[in-house]
Amino acid sequence: MIDRQHLAILREIDRLGSLTLAAERLNLTQSALSHTMRKFEARHGVRIWQKEGRGLRFTQAGEYLLALAQRVLPQIDHAEQVLSEFAQGHRGALRAGMECHPCQHWLMRVVAPYLAAWPDVDLDIRTAFRFGGIGALLGHEIDLLITPDPLDLPGLHYTRVFDYELVLAVPRDHPLTGPARPQDLTTETLLTYPVAPERLDVFTQFLVPGHCLPKRHRTVETTDMMLQLVAAGRGVSAVPDWILREEGAGLPLRAVRLDTGIAKSLHIGVRRGEQSTDYIAGFLAQARALGARPDPD
Repeated sequence: MIDRQHLAILREIDRLGSLTLAAERLNLTQSALSHTMRKFEARHGVRIWQKEGRGLRFTQAGEYLLALAQRVLPQIDHAEQVLSEFAQGHRGALRAGMECHPCQHWLMRVVAPYLAAWPDVDLDIRTAFRFGGIGALLGHEIDLLITPDPLDLPGLHYTRVFDYELVLAVPRDHPLTGPARPQDLTTETLLTYPVAPERLDVFTQFLVPGHCLPKRHRTVETTDMMLQLVAAGRGVSAVPDWILREEGAGLPLRAVRLDTGIAKSLHIGVRRGEQSTDYIAGFLAQARALGARPDPD
């Protein structure tokens, strides 16, 4: 039988690197921890770890159980938190994840009225996932995922929030005026978010089909910095048109269409059936109502 304690022991050993520290974190003696795992190994006929000098190395069986612990324990922890909140009369917790790098400014405009409308809901925004955004949603690490690239998988439901077009941001005095062709970027430095090229539309829907690559590819962490670099003539960047209108306002920038255009939509994914949960439905309604409208003056 595998229970939570066995998985928790493996997770803490992996986190802390020693039996002693793991035992302290779990309020066990080291001998009690070792005894528990020896019984587990004897029951299942496998070794979970081996000693290497002063450290430990997980066996293949141990690595498998550690991966299981990393998937299952967050779900159990979250379930206990939700039950506790229900017991205390709270409505619940909503954990939102983002796979849309430039969407943080937009999301903050959704968050403010949502928090006012749902005072009993704890809202948390997460951008780092152990198994990726879809994996985090299916694994109950998050409750909704904001993404421009929805994957049609069983068990997921998507709400389309708004449509936009991917455009090329260039300095105002850049010589490129008409729709950009893939070969136009072969002499340019392309600035993108730190995402693998196979997940960037400017590569998958524009450059790769045109059998072209930029002269240089540079990644930038934030939208503000990216637009400042473009304005300074340090490169060009493929960004949503609404980002250029909002966050590029006041900078010497302009938009150039990418060939015949790259149409995109922002979606919010939830686990199927949960879209009708009142505070999740409230978030979806707030996001749809806001759309891609800029901040009011």
